[in-house]
Amino acid sequence: MAKKKTATKKTAIKKPVTKKPAQKNPTEKKPVAKKPAVKKAAPAQSDFLKLGSSAPRFKAMNEGGEWISSDQFKGKTLVVYFYPKDDTPGCTQESCDFRDHFGRLKKEGVEVLGVSKDSIASHQKFKNKYDLPFSLLSDESGELCEAFGVWKEKSMYGRKYMGIERTTVIISGSGKILKVYPKVSVKGHVDQVIEDIRTLKES
Repeated sequence: MAKKKTATKKTAIKKPVTKKPAQKNPTEKKPVAKKPAVKKAAPAQSDFLKLGSSAPRFKAMNEGGEWISSDQFKGKTLVVYFYPKDDTPGCTQESCDFRDHFGRLKKEGVEVLGVSKDSIASHQKFKNKYDLPFSLLSDESGELCEAFGVWKEKSMYGRKYMGIERTTVIISGSGKILKVYPKVSVKGHVDQVIEDIRTLKES
């Protein structure tokens, strides 16, 4: 007898289904990348202390706890020197130089004020230690330093920090900015201030 042929089922080969890319909705808005926030740079010192402009008015306590205001110096030339810290080498030298030449400054009709962020107690100790003949204003809040634009970013050994930039300002009896000395170099500074005051009087 002839053998029956067994039908073999053919397995259908499935073709891979490729998904069509989804069509973009023409009305759909593309996401907008947010721009990184740009920090505003602090105004340059010249923006605060333009020659001929009105000096910032101020009121602060001195080493004795007395209120000292800019209004007290109307009609007098005022020298305000900002320094980083009491009883440190550069600040001590600068303060003592103003002390040693205080008689010359008084002859020119000049009053002197020192300003730092030290406490009243620190100022009192500093003044007594070096027999300073003028007031030291305590600006612990930093308002006075900010008003005069001397609170700056500084750098030491690669480390950045905020601090007082040693600065001296000459203010006229009418409250106008006569001269600004940014980034003061202590040696010979007071002599230069006195010379400039005399020149300003003659002009």
